[in-house]
Formats: sequence, structure tokens, C-alpha cells
Amino acid sequence: MPMLEKKNRLPGELTFNALLLLVSVFLLFQAYGISGFESITSAGMFPMLSALVMVITAALTLRQTRKAVNDRCVGETLRQQFVRQISPAVFVSFTLAVFVFMFLLSRLGFVLSAYLFLVLAMRLLGSTRWLFNALLSAMALSVVYLIFHTIFSVVLPKGTWLVRVWP
Repeated sequence: MPMLEKKNRLPGELTFNALLLLVSVFLLFQAYGISGFESITSAGMFPMLSALVMVITAALTLRQTRKAVNDRCVGETLRQQFVRQISPAVFVSFTLAVFVFMFLLSRLGFVLSAYLFLVLAMRLLGSTRWLFNALLSAMALSVVYLIFHTIFSVVLPKGTWLVRVWP
């Protein structure tokens, strides 16, 4: 019989699994609220079964994670280890850029907000050539605009802040 190695627990993994269990229990109660447990063919039965599977698997995963070894690096706090392994600065910055893009999309419109996002995203991912980033973003956005707006006739957001400037 082969020996199983102990699994190392990543920073934040226990908290994530506990939150996953809580969300699964919440979803089970929400699914129960659809039609209760009237019959096996009721409208809420499938959502309840799905949520029950989520609760069971989340509980098993949480139990397994609690047994895992907390492998902390010497001289590093749990927070420092979490930031280094799970949420490096590039990931956090890029995620914030996506949220800013979503916020600006309805205000500046698709073309300008997507252009700014593409230029910034290339910079965040390591490119330091600003002129190249600007030109490549313009070319890529032109192709996207041509395909979606012209060929597929998708209505792209125009933006509320630039309504008077750009019809």
C-alpha cells in the first residue's frame, strides 16, 4: 500500500473553504425557499439537490483542508505569505483595472474605456513600450469594433459623459 504524503495548506485556503461552506448552506436555504420540500418533482428539487451536493463537498473539502499541514515559510507572516503566493501585486492591479474598466464602460463608452484598459493592461503585464502599446491597442480595438459594431451590428455603449462631445 503506497504511503500518502500530507498535503500542504496554502495561506487563505482554510478561510476560503469555510466561506464556500457558508455560501453553500445559504444557497441550500434559498433553494428550499423556492417551493419547499413538497415533492420530488417540485420546482425547487433540482436546486436543493445541487446545493446539498455543494454543502456535502464543501464540508468534506473543509475537513480535508483542516487536516493539511500549514507550511509557513520562516520569517514570513501568514499575511505576507498570502500576498506573495495568492494575491501578487500584478494580479490585484489587473483586477482593479478590470473593475475600473467596468465602471468607465457606461460613462466613457466602449471605444475609449476599452482603449484605456488595453494600454493599461499591457503596462501592468510588463510591457514598457508606451507607443507600441498605444498603437497595438488602437489596432486591436479597431478590429474588435469592425467585427462587432459593423459586421454583427452589436450596439456598443457610447458613454454618458461624452454624449455632447461624441454623437
